[in-house]
Amino acid sequence: MKMKVAATVPKLDKKHVEWSNRYSMGVKIIDDQHKGLLNFVNDLFDHSNGREDDEREYFKKVIAGAVSYVKEHFATEEKLMIGTKFPGYAKHKEIHDEFTKTVVKAVNDFNEGKRLVLEKFAYFLKDWVLSHIAVEDVQYADYFRKIATRNGDGKLTISSANISVAG
Repeated sequence: MKMKVAATVPKLDKKHVEWSNRYSMGVKIIDDQHKGLLNFVNDLFDHSNGREDDEREYFKKVIAGAVSYVKEHFATEEKLMIGTKFPGYAKHKEIHDEFTKTVVKAVNDFNEGKRLVLEKFAYFLKDWVLSHIAVEDVQYADYFRKIATRNGDGKLTISSANISVAG
């Protein structure tokens, strides 16, 4: 009797994050930037091989661009929050600033020769990004949905009519 062998289904690496609509804020530029952040986290995991020299070389190559990307992302979110008079802006900005300080400290420690465990750093970023999206970013996304205008095609848009301009 022949045994039927089931096709093997590749397991998704638990380290990696696959984009899902549950992470969507409903703002294309923000969603695209969040996807970029998650891709960066996945790339960190791909390069964490336990060989300190390899990981240091990789980190040196990518960290400046990553920090710049995060700052650009935060600025994009903050600009939208300010423009729409999001009431949670000040708290949200504080959280962004604290995260930036933490990452800058890690980069400075690295530049001073302290050991960096790439996988540990990747887990930190993954946890922070996912929890930030789920807890903090969802607050402005809900606010945006409340003030948005529904277009003829059913999509929500935040236009100049939805934004209070300071005088």
